[in-house]
Amino acid sequence: MTRFDFRSDGLFSLGHLRHGGLWLALGAALILMVVTGSLVSLPKPAAGLMMHDKLLHLAAYAAMMSWFAQLFRHDLTRLLLVIVFVTLGVLVECLQGLTPARQFDVVDMVANTSGVLLAWALAYTRLGDILPSIERRLGKRLARA
Repeated sequence: MTRFDFRSDGLFSLGHLRHGGLWLALGAALILMVVTGSLVSLPKPAAGLMMHDKLLHLAAYAAMMSWFAQLFRHDLTRLLLVIVFVTLGVLVECLQGLTPARQFDVVDMVANTSGVLLAWALAYTRLGDILPSIERRLGKRLARA
């Protein structure tokens, strides 16, 4: 049975990170910012800048997926993250269709999904090791000080 034990070697292990709890909290804040930013009304000047917002959708969902793919390295967990973030992208678009200031857009769902899939693929490259690398470098600097 899978437990949410962040310290062991299970599906949700953060054992490879010294400050896993901090990284997890920052990731939750990232999700909150993306969802909130997707649902709030934009002032008129900002709305005009959003003509090419598909890249913003792609980048936001790629950032969320890449963040959590670095936290959770188990392949099955990463697959679950793909499902969660693709579902989140679809749900947010559906919620946008229910708000007066936003609109439902299938192309936004495609951009969201593309960002998730891109980050999933990149998680298996050197880019998927940024947070542990930051911790190692900071650990070495603090040890020398």
